[in-house]
Amino acid sequence: MKKVNIIKYIAGAFLLFAPAIGCNKDFLEKKPLTEYEEADVWKDVGLVQAFVNDLYVQMRPGFLEVMLSSMTDESRFIHDYNTSRVVQGNASADDPGGIGDFARWDLHYKAIRNCNMFLEKVASVPFTDESQRTRMTGEVHFMRAWYYHLLVKHYGGVPLITKTFSVKGDEQDILSIKRATFDECIKFITAECDLAVKQLPKSYEAVSSKGRVTAGAAMALKSRILLFAASDLFNDSHVPNAQMGYKTGDQTARYQLAMDAADTIIKLNMYSLYQPTANPTENYTRVFLDKDNPELIFIKQYDKALLGTSHDLYNGPNGYHNWGGNVPIENFVTGYQMKDGTPFSWSNTAQAKAPYENRDPRFYATILYDGAKWKPRPSDAAKIDPQGYIQTGKYEALNGKDSVWGLDTRNSTIENWNGTYSGYYLRKFMDKNLDAQFFRGDQSWIFFRYAEILLNYAEAAHKTGHDDKARAALNLVRVRGGMPATTASGEALMDVIKYERRYELAFEEHRYYDARRWRVAETAFNENAKGIEVLGSMITGHPFVYRVFSIQDRKFNKAKNYLLPIPANEIRKNSNLTQQEDYK
Repeated sequence: MKKVNIIKYIAGAFLLFAPAIGCNKDFLEKKPLTEYEEADVWKDVGLVQAFVNDLYVQMRPGFLEVMLSSMTDESRFIHDYNTSRVVQGNASADDPGGIGDFARWDLHYKAIRNCNMFLEKVASVPFTDESQRTRMTGEVHFMRAWYYHLLVKHYGGVPLITKTFSVKGDEQDILSIKRATFDECIKFITAECDLAVKQLPKSYEAVSSKGRVTAGAAMALKSRILLFAASDLFNDSHVPNAQMGYKTGDQTARYQLAMDAADTIIKLNMYSLYQPTANPTENYTRVFLDKDNPELIFIKQYDKALLGTSHDLYNGPNGYHNWGGNVPIENFVTGYQMKDGTPFSWSNTAQAKAPYENRDPRFYATILYDGAKWKPRPSDAAKIDPQGYIQTGKYEALNGKDSVWGLDTRNSTIENWNGTYSGYYLRKFMDKNLDAQFFRGDQSWIFFRYAEILLNYAEAAHKTGHDDKARAALNLVRVRGGMPATTASGEALMDVIKYERRYELAFEEHRYYDARRWRVAETAFNENAKGIEVLGSMITGHPFVYRVFSIQDRKFNKAKNYLLPIPANEIRKNSNLTQQEDYK
């Protein structure tokens, strides 16, 4: 019999969902771990739960050192790690660059194989409580949909594998698999979501249960993938073949499916936009920090006692002994509207003199800019900056002759190699009370939240001719963010929807896909990344000067960069696995 690496499954069971197996007195009275064979797993409910838990462990959160935002017009990763290959349009089948760590062809198919294995074996597991069998089966259907939806978002139509293959005897079958059509993949994912909805509870009794999938999470995944499928990238004459979208059919009907899916979640009346205070900036900040708030649908939880998340360390300013990381770029910052809903422009003299005043309240919860009040400095910098203000400029000294570089620049006296290139740092998701130099955080990475569902609904409603319904959903998000309600209609309404998705969902791994599915990436991602040079003064009354400048060459190849190429090693192994048209 084949032995399996059950150690990591057991670790996953204890670390993530210990209560699910804690009552099993015989769980630890087992043979040595090295003696476990595959058949043993399906004889023990505790090991089966651990097997399912590992599917959660394999879900990639956004709190990694490189964020997906740095392969969009949101940010730049200052240490590169092959992200420049992506933003400069040079990803290839042999070397996808930094995006390969997100597309994960091999890892996603390994997770799918485990899903298939569970679904083949679950009927024989000796559950004493049938509700456990039902719930775990629902979880695995969700997981199989989850991993397939990630593949489809990067590659279009991919092979739909729904059974496990043995090491021997199935080699020819494995090497003859073909890509399914885009339509077949979308139908499969939505069907998996529907199965999960029927088998999963709407909630769990445990207080902190948002880290386990529910019926609402499965509905949210269905809403996301249907909106994706209805979008322009996958519809009409520019689609080269059935693996890359729909050449025929009713796009409006596809948007109707997306609208219906989002509406189903809204009508659950289980989720709401989080507004604990009267301050929109504070409210937006706390969406990502407060545990179990009503906006959360499905999250990845962290525990400080179990290492926690290093997001603050990865992205905090170098003047706090943090690593800089994914720094917002001016291309993104410029797009924040003024608080009254009008555009910001560097051509507006008054705005250019005070660019960080009276902006969208969410700006102050997302971006650390020169002069932003942050938190106390570490001891070796506290005397220089006792108040804790971000310093990304070069300042005229009090004597009027010398200049002093800010603590958070690449000319800083503190870890200058971790300084920003853009003049900004990320504020969103950050715990202001955490000393990230020494401690890790416990913020949750949010896979789904209610604001996304409302924006999904708004876009689909607009595309199906229901602008009144679109505005109603859109304005819930917009007003919570401290912005005036929109009265726009037609294309102007779509512009507001695009704005809200870009800034409400900033750095949450939506922009990479939104810009592509709207077919605007060829413009938005084809512009060089820009930063801001700040020339300030320590002398009261002396003006600050701001200059926008280029910090990184970027290019988007319209023919090749909308979808990723199938990995070259997969094509070499299987000649029936057709490459994307523009990579052949």
